Amino acid sequence: MSFVGLLHSGLQDTIVGRSNARATSANSIRRAAGNIDMTGKNFTQQGSGLILDRRELMKSAAALGLSLGGLGALGGSALAADTPKKGGTLKLGMEGGSASDSLDPRTYADSVPISYGYQICNGFVEIGDDGLPKGELFESWEYKPGAKEWIFNIRKDVTFHNGKTLDADDAIYSINLHRGDTKSAAKDLLSSITDVKKLSANQIQITLSEGNLDLPYNLSDYHVLCVPNGYSDFSKLVGTGAYKLEVFEPGVRVVTKNTGNYWKPGRGNFDGIELQYIQDQASRLQALISGQVDAINRLDAKTMDIVTSSPDVSVVQSKGTGNRFAFVALCDTDPYTNADLRWALKYGMDRKKIVDTVYQGYATVGNDTTISPSHKYYAKDVPQTPYDPEKAAFHYKKAGSPKLELKVSEGAYNGATDAGLLYQEAMKQAGIDLTVTRVSGDGYWSNIWLKEPFCAVYWGGRPNIDLQLSQTFLSTANWNDTHWKRPEFDKLLISARVETDEAKRAQIYAECQKMIHDDGGMVCYAVGDYLDAYSKKIMGTAPHPRYDMCDQRVAEKGWFA
Repeated sequence: MSFVGLLHSGLQDTIVGRSNARATSANSIRRAAGNIDMTGKNFTQQGSGLILDRRELMKSAAALGLSLGGLGALGGSALAADTPKKGGTLKLGMEGGSASDSLDPRTYADSVPISYGYQICNGFVEIGDDGLPKGELFESWEYKPGAKEWIFNIRKDVTFHNGKTLDADDAIYSINLHRGDTKSAAKDLLSSITDVKKLSANQIQITLSEGNLDLPYNLSDYHVLCVPNGYSDFSKLVGTGAYKLEVFEPGVRVVTKNTGNYWKPGRGNFDGIELQYIQDQASRLQALISGQVDAINRLDAKTMDIVTSSPDVSVVQSKGTGNRFAFVALCDTDPYTNADLRWALKYGMDRKKIVDTVYQGYATVGNDTTISPSHKYYAKDVPQTPYDPEKAAFHYKKAGSPKLELKVSEGAYNGATDAGLLYQEAMKQAGIDLTVTRVSGDGYWSNIWLKEPFCAVYWGGRPNIDLQLSQTFLSTANWNDTHWKRPEFDKLLISARVETDEAKRAQIYAECQKMIHDDGGMVCYAVGDYLDAYSKKIMGTAPHPRYDMCDQRVAEKGWFA
């Protein structure tokens, strides 16, 4: 399952409150289970992001009668304005990987591979803290009217770890790894590319089958990393990143060391990175509090009291940018082919109770698409589906009252089981018997997702709304996990890619969301907040509108105090 990440252009904020300390046993812990600012000439920037800066935070703190010095354990590192310092080994404890992880960027599917991929390699386009595409190895770009022909200028004087200087051949080869006969998860993203042509040593032309103003967003995908021309030995990985690979033990640890000559000023400050796979939440948290690691991802909201009681830990919260938690039904498989049954599934969900109980309020109620309410193009006119047992019962009976089974697993996401049981309880109030079956997390994404007719899934964000919708709901998408296929939806979504009138574009996206909401097979009940936890020694951390842990670039962006 892809750690599918986003342009959610709403308010991102660092937590500014401190929860009361609470004595908690180990058992309860266990249960709690500087951007390169060069955009392209003539490029129409879509969307906007807001990061709560120091001035805004001071205003908010003043309004609450607080001083910045009183922010406690939360938000300290995110507010640091220190000049980056060199040195030290950053130790990361992360969930989101497995023993089957590979160094081949085409295979990346979760947080750990994205992290080590960005340590070793660079992409062509970076998503900035404002949610907009910035030049990375592509220094700048421009497009011709209609957005079918693009010119990309490649950054000069960048060197791979093997000593080769970056040029157009490397860019063409790296992009083509995801085109044609490939198993790359980015194949869909780049499927509209018909030609990649070398214009000079540092310039290429990309031609599309149909115009797309958001091509730079597509090229920012974490699979699309740059390797040397002809490179195919993915038992190793050579890139242009701040760090080169030293140790690769998938499922255990990944170690990288600083190359000493990183091309981005102020970035790549650590001497090295030690990334440990720590899947268990309690173990991750204990490793951070005891100082065994310096940063962890996917902090459980249920442990917030424990974390905030520690004087040495900071938390960074990215509001409304986290995973979209859902249960998905295959619309081409009985009994879920019936639209009334799909309405019964939606009306029978008490979303607010799940958000409050499972996520302790660190989430936003979802409305059956993967678009967050904080997003610029969120369809505000589409009514929130309420919990309505009477309507659920009506539609269920109309659909013939079939037997229902939901497959869940903590291997899908933490909280899937609890959410499923709360769903079962809510459905009972409608007279609907929903069987919830817990399955093994081993092989969940290979054996259950995309195969079982009703199961748990999470989607991370994409850097823009087109990717968020097209990779999940477009008929041709490999990861269309509801098998919901509507030609009229496809046509509408694709038309937005070349629509330059902002109001018309917004209307198109609103219509797309309404179609999914009214007819689709996804019951998206929550959009989580990303919660990262750091040692207060780590500087340079901040919320990001796409992924957690500084867009999975904390190794590149951070430094020790």
